[in-house]
Amino acid sequence: MDNFKTKNIVEKYGFKFSKSLGQNFLIDDTVLYDIVNGAQVNQEDLVIEIGPGVGTLTRVLLDRAKKVCSIELDSRLIPILSEELKDYENFQLIHEDALKVDFNKIIGEEKSVKVVANLPYYVTTPIISNLLTGGYKFKSLTIMIQKEVAERIDANPGCKDYGALTLLVQYFCNTKILRKVSPGCFIPSPKVDSMVIRLDRTEVPKVQVEDEKLFFRVVRDAFAMRRKTLWNGLKNIGISKEKLEEAFKMANIDPKRRGETLSLEEFANLSNHIYMQSK
Repeated sequence: MDNFKTKNIVEKYGFKFSKSLGQNFLIDDTVLYDIVNGAQVNQEDLVIEIGPGVGTLTRVLLDRAKKVCSIELDSRLIPILSEELKDYENFQLIHEDALKVDFNKIIGEEKSVKVVANLPYYVTTPIISNLLTGGYKFKSLTIMIQKEVAERIDANPGCKDYGALTLLVQYFCNTKILRKVSPGCFIPSPKVDSMVIRLDRTEVPKVQVEDEKLFFRVVRDAFAMRRKTLWNGLKNIGISKEKLEEAFKMANIDPKRRGETLSLEEFANLSNHIYMQSK
């Protein structure tokens, strides 16, 4: 496979890129192999690939994995993928929106499942959220996303990138940034840098919460307007002013603090005390 494989397939079929679908296809072989190596794909793995494009990354995955199931929304790519990858017996193609897929139907009885995706920027957060909160048994998600989003996912408390997405991901996963990817590695070239990041699912969430739905609501409300204090962000959480004051007091958290200063553990502690006050 040479650096022009993607270009060759695009030209062969006269494929026109869709801006609305955020299509940017990889043309750099080193990035392809860094993604597959970074995802630690082996012969025991079912790999679910979201957004295979013309199948350049898919081909590398098929050589390493037990099976690859690729999910593609664009109907124009289905015949291209079917033709280009027809010789692989371990390839399955699903023509569907990844946000509407029941991944448990794909997973079945498989024990080692990894997701690999070059995600369009406009659906990055909804797809990550869906994959993590859907209760699916993934070992890891290795995704190429906009650099700024990767930095938000991997952020620490107190920095400008730290927010609700950080806490959503870090509640379920350990994170590892694998590499930066420049715009010149794609056709057409995006206007921003990308990053490859791996999210390793932990056996159980990193913190224990009494009510997961409430925990994520506390996080969302705390970051809804970043300059607001925790008190102003959470005053409509559903308990009286007196009970909210007691929750802050029991959690030993100053209500004048802002959301970006709280660690994952502090958010869990605060949400648990709000839960207790709601009983």
